[in-house]
Amino acid sequence: MFVDEARILVVSGRGGNGAATFRREKYRPKGGPDGGNGGTGGSVVLVAGPSVDSLSHLRDHPHQRAKAGEPGRSGNRTGAVAPDLEVAVPLGTVVKDASGVVLADLARHGQRFVAAKGGRGGRGNASFLSDRRRVPGFAELGEPGEEKWLRLELRLIADVAVIGYPNAGKSTLVGSLSAARPKIADYPFTTVEPSLGVVESGAGRFTICDVPGLIEGAHEGKGLGLKFLKHAERALVFLHLVDLDSGRDPVDDYKTVRNELGRFREELLERTEIVVLNKIDLVRKEDLEAATHGFAEEGIDTTAISARDKDNLEELITLLHSAVEAARSQQEAAQGFELYRTVPDDRLTVTREGQAWVVQGRKVERWVSMTDMGNAEAVSYLQSRLERAGVERALEQAGANHGDDVKIGDVTFEWWPAGAPPD
Repeated sequence: MFVDEARILVVSGRGGNGAATFRREKYRPKGGPDGGNGGTGGSVVLVAGPSVDSLSHLRDHPHQRAKAGEPGRSGNRTGAVAPDLEVAVPLGTVVKDASGVVLADLARHGQRFVAAKGGRGGRGNASFLSDRRRVPGFAELGEPGEEKWLRLELRLIADVAVIGYPNAGKSTLVGSLSAARPKIADYPFTTVEPSLGVVESGAGRFTICDVPGLIEGAHEGKGLGLKFLKHAERALVFLHLVDLDSGRDPVDDYKTVRNELGRFREELLERTEIVVLNKIDLVRKEDLEAATHGFAEEGIDTTAISARDKDNLEELITLLHSAVEAARSQQEAAQGFELYRTVPDDRLTVTREGQAWVVQGRKVERWVSMTDMGNAEAVSYLQSRLERAGVERALEQAGANHGDDVKIGDVTFEWWPAGAPPD
């Protein structure tokens, strides 16, 4: 089943805990700390490739979790690093965060996007050895992994997108031009799902896809239009198929579809377009001539075919190939990888929430999450780090009093500045 949208939860692996151990040998009873660092947790990585052509596997299995890193061990042995979880996605997958901000556009084979980065391993007690701290009896916990919901949208990558009114014969044309076998049902919106095919000729090859029939209001979600209009966005050339046997005015049908394209995204109207009159096998010669004349009066050249009987398809392939080659030369870089990086906000902020003060900052929140709160030495080390980072000064400037509740990340504790222990 073709699925072009999915919502997934990506969870990277937690880093392994550092070890708090001491070297003990027969003739070296005070060998010193030798706890190793924990291993890095696995990341969740989206990888674009041709192995999948739909997002159905992710819609059915939305939870993607990487493994945690192994803890450090004695003898300064570092824990094993967890492998990354690679998740295959189709070419043309757009990655968005929960609020709809675009994070990446995976348009080419092999492109990768780290959706959730694995947590770093905690440092073992050997890492805290210094002239001032000769016997460190604590180690860091592993950094928690990232957890976030992402929205994936598949936009078919094709050189040519076949657009037009419902029942214009788009799927039949794609099937006749290529090896595609589109799914078609007998109702006004005849295409069950967009189909992608490859057209090969002596001049070269290009890909082609059909976009399910557009009606007035498609840009607002009426019918199937909005669901599939996005599949036309990447196309270099539009093949606008007009149904001569609909009983409607062909020029009016053409204008209706063009209007929906423009209201969905105005720049689509600037795309190279080839207008094709279909079903010449079902209409009189006079009707074909009238339609051709009507488009000519609008300054539009047309090509007449029968997708069902395959009349004039060779001429159409030649025309399409020339248009695709011209568009490729003008837009060589149009289908590249785009990664929208946001600079992490590491500003330290203090706000009041109820009876507690909330301290936010990427760095200090990470320090707290990696501290063993049950170890007094580890807590003392954390306090000195927070003081150097300016947390105590920020709390004082915000109006916090000694003994107030302070929350950093998921941890809440009473605030007593260094040198001012509780009574």
